[in-house]
Amino acid sequence: MSEYQVVYLPIGVPTFHLESAQAEFEKSVGLLTSLSAQVVCPQKMLLTIEELNAFLDTISPQLLIIQNITFANAAYASQIRHRFSCPTLLWTLREPVIDGGRLRLNSLTGAYSAANAMHALGDDRFAYVFGAPEEEAVIHKIRAFLRAGEVYHNLHSLKMAAVGHTPQGFGFGRALDSELLHTFGVTLESIETRELMEKAVSYTEEECADCSKAAEQAMVGLENTPAENRDAFVRLYKAYDDYVKANRIGALSSRCWPDFFTAYGTPVCSVLAMLNDNLIASACESDVYGALSMYIGTQLTGLPTFFGDPVSLDEAENTITYWHCGTAACSLARTDTGAQVGVHPNRKIGPTMEFGCRPAEQATVFRVGRKPDGTFRMLILPGRALDKPKQFCGTSVVVQPKADALRVVESSVKSGWEPHFTVIYGEVKDELLALADMLRLEVELYE
Repeated sequence: MSEYQVVYLPIGVPTFHLESAQAEFEKSVGLLTSLSAQVVCPQKMLLTIEELNAFLDTISPQLLIIQNITFANAAYASQIRHRFSCPTLLWTLREPVIDGGRLRLNSLTGAYSAANAMHALGDDRFAYVFGAPEEEAVIHKIRAFLRAGEVYHNLHSLKMAAVGHTPQGFGFGRALDSELLHTFGVTLESIETRELMEKAVSYTEEECADCSKAAEQAMVGLENTPAENRDAFVRLYKAYDDYVKANRIGALSSRCWPDFFTAYGTPVCSVLAMLNDNLIASACESDVYGALSMYIGTQLTGLPTFFGDPVSLDEAENTITYWHCGTAACSLARTDTGAQVGVHPNRKIGPTMEFGCRPAEQATVFRVGRKPDGTFRMLILPGRALDKPKQFCGTSVVVQPKADALRVVESSVKSGWEPHFTVIYGEVKDELLALADMLRLEVELYE
C-alpha cells in the first residue's frame, strides 16, 4: 500500500475577487490540516490549468477534496479525473458577500461544471458539501468524509481470517475471498480450528503467563472457572493471539460451536472477547461479514464494538436488545459489574462473558450485508445504548433507536437482513454513509 495522502485542490480562475478567494483558501487550509495530518495542500490557489497540472504531477492521492475557490470551467475537473479516480469530495464555498455589487467567487456555478464533467466521465459517486470553512455543518461533513476515507484506505490493506467453517444454517456469514477483495479490497485467509487447538495444547505454562495475567486483569471471577477450563482458555487465547500477530490479521471470524465444546472442552467465547479488547475485530459463528462490520466500527471509533443477535423488541420503550452468548469485549462491561465470567447458556461450560454493556448517549447499529445476487449493502441505525443490566445469560446491550423500533424490525426482517449486527459506540452515521459511497454500496438507513 502506498502512503496515505489526502489532497486539497482549490481550483479557480484569476478573474474573480482574489482577495476574497485568498481568505477562503487560507481558512480552508487551516481547517483541513487541523482535521488530518495526511492532508497535502498547494502553496497557492490553482488558478490556471497549467498550475493545476504542475501540482497534480507532485501528488499521489488516495482521497481528493476539490474546492471551487472561484468558478472554474469543466476542464479543471476533467484534468483531475483523467489523472485520478480515488474517492472525492466536491466542496462549494458560500458566496462571502451579497451586496448588489460584484460576484466575488461564483463557486456554486463551478461546482455544477465540475459535477457535470465528472458524471460525463462516469463518476457519479463523489461526496458533496456546501458552505464556508468555519460553518459547523461543513466541518462535520468534511471530518466524516476524511474518517471514512481513512477506513476505505485501511480496508485495502486489511487481512482477515476465517477460523473454521460456518455451522449448518449459518451460511450468511460465509465469504468468498474474491468477493471481499473485489468490493472491499480485503484479503481473506482460512485456517482450521483444529490447527489452533493443536497449537494451544502445545504451550508450556510459562509461555502462557502473559495471556493469563491479561485475562485475570480484564475479567471478574475468572478464578471461579474450573482449573482445567481456565487453563484451556488461556492456552487458546495465546494460540489465537500468536496467530493474529504472526499473520498480521486485523479481523477474524471464528467457528465456535460445537467444535470447541466437543473437541476441545472449553468455549472460544472469552478468547474472542479478549481479541476484541485488543481491537482485533472478532466475530463468532464464523460470520466474516459480521467481523468486517466490527472492523469498520472499530476503525471509526478506536473502540471495540458489540456483536450480537437482535433478540427482543419493546415497543413501549422503543428499544431493541442485542445479545450473544458471551463474546463482548471486557471494556464494554458496565462499571457496576465489570466483565463478569460465567458459563455458556446452552453447554454450561466456561469461561464466557456475562454482563450488560455500558450505556452510551450515541450508538450506531450497523451491518455489512450480502444480498442473494452477490452484491453488498449497509444497514445503519443511529440511536443510543441504554443504562440496562444484563438481559439474558451472556452479554447484551439495549439500544433505543432514533427511528421507530417496531418499524425497524419489521422492515429489516422483510428486507432479509442477516441475524447478526454490530453495535458501534458512537454516532458514525455520516462516516458510514460516506464509506458506502466510496464502496458503491446501497444503504438502508433508519432514523
